[in-house]
Amino acid sequence: MVYGELYLPQFGAGLLLRLGRFISIPDIEAQLAPNNYMYSHSLTYAFDNFTNTGLISTLALNKNWFLQVGLTAGTETLPWRIGQTVPNPFPNPIFPGPTMLRDPGAQPSVSAGVRWQSDSGWDSVYVVANGINNRTWGYNNLQWTGLTWYHRINPAWHFSWEAYSLEQKNVLNVTDPAGIIANGGFPFTPANGVNFNAPFFAQCANPRQLACTAEVFATVMYLNYQFTPLDNISFRPEFYDDMQGQRTGTKTRYVTLGLGWQHWFSPQVELRPEVTYYRSLDAPAFNGNFNATPVIPPNKKDALIVAADLIWHF
Repeated sequence: MVYGELYLPQFGAGLLLRLGRFISIPDIEAQLAPNNYMYSHSLTYAFDNFTNTGLISTLALNKNWFLQVGLTAGTETLPWRIGQTVPNPFPNPIFPGPTMLRDPGAQPSVSAGVRWQSDSGWDSVYVVANGINNRTWGYNNLQWTGLTWYHRINPAWHFSWEAYSLEQKNVLNVTDPAGIIANGGFPFTPANGVNFNAPFFAQCANPRQLACTAEVFATVMYLNYQFTPLDNISFRPEFYDDMQGQRTGTKTRYVTLGLGWQHWFSPQVELRPEVTYYRSLDAPAFNGNFNATPVIPPNKKDALIVAADLIWHF
């Protein structure tokens, strides 16, 4: 992240302008460890929008209502990528010209959000549309729409809940019926220098389709209980439906259950042990590596993770 902020108190109850590269505005979780309940991340966080580059405004209308509007260069890309082209060695119906955009997702994009919080501060509902443009398949052109809800039940219990959908159109079909992938006729081919961590293709319903729309529905909750002033327990249930396998590489639904304990030795030192179980309902999704050469396909439907971290705040 590299950004600057300007606060203007003369507009409404306050206007904040943020310019630069920043974390995408929705989500419960963030990449910085102290910003999260648990050591591990949910799939809901791991495979969605991560950063945007541009300008976003947040206007406080009053103590209850906040509005956001922003213009960015897309998601996980930079403004100078807009309009950049690369040679197309295999013109085809999806990418028909002798050149093609280096990243079709690098384009002017709109983000907008509205947040309401109760007078008591015990409830906050946040609805967001992030990185919205023509939806074409890009490096991470995900068209995020969803909401988060924070609710305090009593001084010991609270929960954070999120649900969203993602969508990209014109994602090449992994069956490659026209040889587009095999002949490098798409922007993210190794011939254009994309040798690692390229976006996945879609596992379309019709194997003869050249491309299709890839969709995701995801929801996650953190239910949190503070049983002493220095101890908190977090329970994280989650459902993630990767409908065409474009996000995770496997066309399947996932269910995960995580349980974490946060213990503070002092205001500076925090220990977070946890155990998390991941289950792929429809196909093996674990114990593989799509970036290996040759690819190591997943062969397990279950994963159990036992982990911990120690955070020293300074």
